[in-house]
Amino acid sequence: MGRLQDKVAVITGGARGMGAETGALFAGEGATVVITDVLDDAGQAVAAQHERISYHHLDVRSEADWHHVVTQVFEEHERLDVLVNNAGVDLTKKLAATTLSDFEHLISINQIGPFLGMRAAAIASIAAEAPCSIVNISSVAGLEGVHNHAAYGATKFAVTGLTKAAAKEWGRHGIRVNSVHPGIIATPMTEDHFADADLRARVERNLPLRRLGQPIDVANMVLFLASDESAYCTGQAFTVDGGVHA
Repeated sequence: MGRLQDKVAVITGGARGMGAETGALFAGEGATVVITDVLDDAGQAVAAQHERISYHHLDVRSEADWHHVVTQVFEEHERLDVLVNNAGVDLTKKLAATTLSDFEHLISINQIGPFLGMRAAAIASIAAEAPCSIVNISSVAGLEGVHNHAAYGATKFAVTGLTKAAAKEWGRHGIRVNSVHPGIIATPMTEDHFADADLRARVERNLPLRRLGQPIDVANMVLFLASDESAYCTGQAFTVDGGVHA
């Protein structure tokens, strides 16, 4: 039996990177997986590779989209065992150069998206008297200040706080809420930063494990938090950064 045998999971931002890796890992561990994204062609291509994965269009900023997806999942499966709020965007920019539009865009996806997802999943799970594990993908920038990432970090700090408050509020309903904080991970979102091989080598030399993280490194942590192995873990921040913040 897989570690997520017969569980039902929704993963946002599932068309590529950490989301796609997590979806494939979950499916391999026996879960029925719904990946969501706004990248429809890429999302459908991921789903086509796995018989246990389906794709739904979801703009995480849309309350209506969230209601539709969660309602459909409950209509088809009568429960939602795992929600992974993975969708997110980055911004590398000096704070003084960051526009209000920049900040509002980050907030709408990185902060409001998880809020809407958590709320939709919790309302439905509480009504169904069904447990649920919610995993929010934050960042090490949600634990400490990161140079040229003030606006991005602010949204990730918000996710950290939301996670902890929700864990205390929903624990009595059997809903666990944890956050995962990746460090430098080699994904489509970071590939432009490391196109320069010399720069990548310099960065890796400063990492205790001497390599960039891979999507599977994060996916493995998310798998643990989604599974019953973490049944007594809630409200916690789990760092996946190769030892940088040891």
